[in-house]
Amino acid sequence: MRIKVSAGMAVAALLLAGCSTSNELSTAGQSVRFVEDKPASNCQLLGSATGEQSNWLSGQHGDEGGSMRGAANALRNNAAAMGGNVIYGVSSPSQNLLSSFAPTASKMTGQVYKCPN
Repeated sequence: MRIKVSAGMAVAALLLAGCSTSNELSTAGQSVRFVEDKPASNCQLLGSATGEQSNWLSGQHGDEGGSMRGAANALRNNAAAMGGNVIYGVSSPSQNLLSSFAPTASKMTGQVYKCPN
């Protein structure tokens, strides 16, 4: 019986650890920057990208600025995967009534551009 309980606890710990990971900024994502002004005409619009960070175990406020930082990292990583280096027009859906009671995922969306350096 003791072995079953120990095995069950180990499995539960692994599942919880897997759910609490955050989005790490990739090497390529580090070269992507957010801008407030619309990119110049010599920049090419590649499309839209989204970044999301789950808040189920960490709640709304995690390490390093919380889940919005994880969503921003995911957005930058996704923009880099598209070949972009600039994100413009970033928005994030507002929190709703449900997020007051249960942690929901943080999400950011933006337009991805490839601009000359």
